[in-house]
Amino acid sequence: MKKILLDVINYAVVMKLSFAAIAGIVIGLERELKGKPLGLKTCLIVSVISCLLTIVSFESAFLYSKEYSRPMDPGRIPSYIISGIGFVGAGVILRRSNEAISGLTTAALVLASAALGITIGAGFYFEALMGVIFIILGMKVIPYFFNKLGPKKLNEKEIKVKLYIKKTTDLTTLLKEMKAKNFGVKHVKIKEEAEDIIISCIVTTHKKVYTTDIYYAIKTLNGVINVDAESLE
Repeated sequence: MKKILLDVINYAVVMKLSFAAIAGIVIGLERELKGKPLGLKTCLIVSVISCLLTIVSFESAFLYSKEYSRPMDPGRIPSYIISGIGFVGAGVILRRSNEAISGLTTAALVLASAALGITIGAGFYFEALMGVIFIILGMKVIPYFFNKLGPKKLNEKEIKVKLYIKKTTDLTTLLKEMKAKNFGVKHVKIKEEAEDIIISCIVTTHKKVYTTDIYYAIKTLNGVINVDAESLE
């Protein structure tokens, strides 16, 4: 009977973590398709770890309240740990000079490490193992399949580009020529200087394309004096 109960509990753990992972994938995929910094990996990790800690809190309440014959709040100490680790996570999130935000996945992994430590410390070894497995799947396996079989936008990267252009150049034609090279162009900002025109924009292209390829391709366009290109990844 005890073995059957353990099998049911283990099955429930896997099901809960699976649903949490699916929810994280759906939210993360929506964010990535919209070009937001909070992506698939980060959402999946946070969702799975939040589910894992909830499971540990509920199961601990049942286990340890019976052992000590009084109501307990096993989630109190883990909540302090998570609050404290939040400061560490915030420290690895950076906003770079090129307006890109980095470190979100690293911050999520800091949270995940703390959560796994809490889970193992509470004696939930199977749950901790499943948590590690789901995190590895979310970090390596699932993104790989989405890159191979998922929407085209997931395989794109963004390059911040600044073009210095002759004043006699037709800007609309120039932008059309850039798009003709299979570059996506967005967030276009035009500024007129004394001697030339400056266009600042974001160019989207396939992840396998080098930033230098973008530079040389745009540099050869008619009317372009100089180009600054910077990857946002």
